[in-house]
Amino acid sequence: MVQQKQSVSLVLASSSPYRRQLLQRLGLDFQSCSPAINESRKEGETAEDLVARLALEKARCMANEYPGAVIIGSDQVAILADEILTKPEDHYRAVAQLEKLSGREVCFLTGVCVLNAKSGREQSGVVSCYVSFRMLEGEEIERYLRAEKPYDCAGSFKSEGLGISLLRSMRCDDPTSLIGLPLIRLAGMLRKEGFSVP
Repeated sequence: MVQQKQSVSLVLASSSPYRRQLLQRLGLDFQSCSPAINESRKEGETAEDLVARLALEKARCMANEYPGAVIIGSDQVAILADEILTKPEDHYRAVAQLEKLSGREVCFLTGVCVLNAKSGREQSGVVSCYVSFRMLEGEEIERYLRAEKPYDCAGSFKSEGLGISLLRSMRCDDPTSLIGLPLIRLAGMLRKEGFSVP
């Protein structure tokens, strides 16, 4: 395991198994917890402002519980034209999302925040990833959803799994942002807090 320069605990303010798996790649010891916040969009709030705010609120929500920790918050939305796509939650909605995404480009915005609960220092940013879907046949959509069941993923697919076969192309500076936690940006933030990465 990589050692930290400071004896500061690291907390991931997320219940997402995908974010936990991504953070494990950095080789740091951490705890994860589920922040209880209202994730509703505010009137007039842009998608970018929404993910930035929710990432920050998730981190701040855990600051009292972990007063000496460095806390990571993150949030993601998918945008098609002006529509924000949420997690489909079930097969019917996932089919509808993938039919809508067929042959089109969608933008995934991932907000990330690192909060030092002891010093009060906050670092935050938003990373975008543009994904172009192939033209998808109904049978392909059904086969994919039966195989992977990505009902807890915005956009109804997992790029780290079989969902990559649905795509024509991807444009982004950090491919891990598409999975839900932009590790390139996050690693830089953690280094500023004294963590040795790598």
